Amino acid sequence: MLKLVAATIFIASVAAAQDSPASVRRGTKQFKRSVVVSGLADPWEITWGPDGQLWTTERVAKRVTRIDPKTGEKRVAVTIDEVSAPGGQEGLLGLALEPNSNNFYVFYTYQDQAKGPDPMVKDPNSVYRFLYGKVVRFTYDPASGTMSNKTEILTGLPAGNDHNGGRLKFGPDKKLYLTLGDQGNNQLGNFCLPVEPQRLPTAKELAAKEYASYVGKSLRINLDGSVPKDNPKLNGVVSHVYTLGHRNPQGLDFAPDGQLYSSEHGPKTDDEVNRLVKGGNYGWPNVAGLRDGKAFQYARWADASTPCEQLKFSDLAIHPSVPRHDESEFKPAMVNPLATMFTVETGFNFEDPACKGINYICWPTVGASGVEHYQSKGIPGWDRVLLVPTLKRGSLYVLPLTKDGKAAAGKFWRYFQSENRYRDTAVSPDGKTIYIATDPSGLTESADGGVTRVMQDKGAILAFTYQGEGTGAPVESTPSVSRSTMAPEPILTVANPLAPHFTAAQAAAGKTAYNSNCAVCHGANMTNGHMGTPLAGTYFKNTWTARTVKQLHDRAKKTMPPGNAGSLPADVYTTVTAYILETNGFKSGDKPLTLEAAESMVIK
Repeated sequence: MLKLVAATIFIASVAAAQDSPASVRRGTKQFKRSVVVSGLADPWEITWGPDGQLWTTERVAKRVTRIDPKTGEKRVAVTIDEVSAPGGQEGLLGLALEPNSNNFYVFYTYQDQAKGPDPMVKDPNSVYRFLYGKVVRFTYDPASGTMSNKTEILTGLPAGNDHNGGRLKFGPDKKLYLTLGDQGNNQLGNFCLPVEPQRLPTAKELAAKEYASYVGKSLRINLDGSVPKDNPKLNGVVSHVYTLGHRNPQGLDFAPDGQLYSSEHGPKTDDEVNRLVKGGNYGWPNVAGLRDGKAFQYARWADASTPCEQLKFSDLAIHPSVPRHDESEFKPAMVNPLATMFTVETGFNFEDPACKGINYICWPTVGASGVEHYQSKGIPGWDRVLLVPTLKRGSLYVLPLTKDGKAAAGKFWRYFQSENRYRDTAVSPDGKTIYIATDPSGLTESADGGVTRVMQDKGAILAFTYQGEGTGAPVESTPSVSRSTMAPEPILTVANPLAPHFTAAQAAAGKTAYNSNCAVCHGANMTNGHMGTPLAGTYFKNTWTARTVKQLHDRAKKTMPPGNAGSLPADVYTTVTAYILETNGFKSGDKPLTLEAAESMVIK
């Protein structure tokens, strides 16, 4: 049972914007679009540097790169070999610049066997068993354009295969602010693990530098890594924790007046845009968005009366043995979001047949991956707004704020719709150009409202420069047609086709490997993933019928894990392929699956 802690904080008095997808307005301002650079290795954070360059972290390349915004010329400031990025959610993430200084701070994941295994990781062979996060300071040398003098600030922070948060900012109070996600527990491949954004650190844990309870929190950190004395006292303990109750907060930014804003991913509904306040509780996992009881229940899979390992995860049809709670049951004081993206009524169809099995693209969430406070005369009318890039919708959403910045002043505008996954933003000093970093791969909404796996601008930084005013029209944001722009594997001519065969031992080993490496993207039952295409059911049948098992194996090796394809041991791809076949109804036998035989095995 999770320990729910009532923090002694106020409930935000301002009204929150509880928006539906239909409330979005098409942006009326006109921008000139250009590509600054492409081919980056998962650009995750971009910021305007003191040298007039765009600084970016490349998540899987383990480097900080300086980019000339006029020419696109790239210069590597530092490569951090210690960075570990085994999957799609880890690696070199946040970057923070200390004003009027040559100090730069980064947050990344790394392997730390000296600290010991993460008790949440049960598979002894998992690449995540010793994965943790750390904050590190470097010194920048303007003469050489490089960073050196690595100094560790805070190590041993929780990290995993999902929901790592990872945004890092330098505050006006000369403190570091860092977001950490809930590790993706209580869903998909981690559904049997307790989700703990409401659990707070004890004095004993803090003294031992055990930070497992920091999941689902924002942290406030002294520049030497110690705990600020004026941090909030929560459950009788002053720790690094600044706020709690977050799911996957990937956006973080300060306004000039010191107010701190964040964005985070919701479950099926209610991505959130928040104003972070000291000691604030933002409700997750008990509440998604507002405490309104709409289209969400908190299901505690780890506490099921039927052993969780015997269950199949679904966030649409929750097993009756799993305890569940309405949002109204959550009694601690909580801070409402400034806005949700987006809220729907209970009964909403989360399995729209238009999405043909890739259901999460049809959900009302947009994949809010960042937030940027904009307050400039560069773009008329944007006196005070928040810029929110999104992964699922390939768009930039603009939220107007009141003059004091404490509430939303209207509905979202939508700009720059594309077949991209927008990861982060930066703004030029004159306020006229918005730079957006894009993912090199993944799933997003296509131009016709369906689904695409091919990004329009792979690993790019795009520039959108204000040109003037135009006209707007309502935005149609609900997908209605599904397609995939990634060409299917060709149907090969096989002289003597064989039925797929594999052993039970291979399938069992594949299940373990799949749960460790694949379920976080493709779902625990291969049909309910939030980041990868289904590997079972109708979608699998339509995609892989008449193809060979070798083609299936090679596609897995070519694309998985994201950002580090082909990095798993060779036998893992073979056993995972066996498990995929078993999940799709093929029976195990005495003959093992080999790559040679797989060339003749045809999926029917």
